[in-house]
Amino acid sequence: MQQPRVGTRTRMNLQWALGFTLLMTAATGVGAAEGPASGPAERFLAARDEPVTQYRAYRRMHSRSERFNQEAWLEAWTELDRNGFRYTIVSEKGSDYVRNKVLKAVLKREQELVNGGDCSRSEITADNYHFSAGPGSDGERQVILKPKRKDVLLVDGRMILSQDGTDLLRVEGRLSKNPSFWTSLVNVIRHYARLDGIRVPVSTESVAKVKLAGLSKLEVHYEYETINGRPVSAAAAASQVAARQIAAR
Repeated sequence: MQQPRVGTRTRMNLQWALGFTLLMTAATGVGAAEGPASGPAERFLAARDEPVTQYRAYRRMHSRSERFNQEAWLEAWTELDRNGFRYTIVSEKGSDYVRNKVLKAVLKREQELVNGGDCSRSEITADNYHFSAGPGSDGERQVILKPKRKDVLLVDGRMILSQDGTDLLRVEGRLSKNPSFWTSLVNVIRHYARLDGIRVPVSTESVAKVKLAGLSKLEVHYEYETINGRPVSAAAAASQVAARQIAAR
C-alpha cells in the first residue's frame, strides 16, 4: 500500500497530539477539597481512593487517518511499577506508516512522559482545575472542568460522576493547549471503571485535527490482569468488559 506523503514535522506533531491524550487524565489521584464536601466536585476531591501504583494490562489500539485512508491495529502488554512504564508489542497489522508513526510512537511517548515524572500535571485536582457544577441526568452528575493554565496535559471540558459524586465515570473535552501550530484541535473521551475497588481507565477515544493530515482518530482499550500487585477478580474482569461495551455505544 502506498504510504502518504506528509512532512516530517506534521508526522511528529500527530504523534504528540495523540500521545498526550493517553496520559491526559490517566492519573486519577485527587486533591484535598476546601471546606465541606457538599457538591459533587467537592465530594470527588475529598475521596481517598487507593492510588494506582502498579498494573499489568493488555492494550488494544487502533488508529486511522481519514485523509490518507490509512489505518492500523496494535496489541501490547503494558506494565507500570516502581521501575516505570514499559510495554511489549504482541501483534500488529495494517499500514506501516500508522503503526510506526502513530501507534508505536504513542507508546514510546507515553513511556517518556510517565517515566519523566509528568503525571501530576494531568491529575484532576484543585491545583490543576477550577470546578463548577453542570447539569446531570440518568443517575449521573456533571462537573465542568476549567484548567488553571494552558497545558497539553489538561482538558477543557467536563467530568461525569456517579449520582453521589464520588465515582469518576468519564472525562471528555479538548486539550486546553494545542501541542503545536500544526495541530488545531484534539478532542478526547476517557472512560473509567472501578475494578476491585480501584478506579482505572478502561478506554480512550481521541480525534486530532492536524494540518495537511486532516482528522486522525485513535481508540485504546485496556484489559487489566493485575492492579497494585493483586490479580483482577473474575467479577472485575467481567465489569471492565461491560464498561468497554457501554463506551462503544
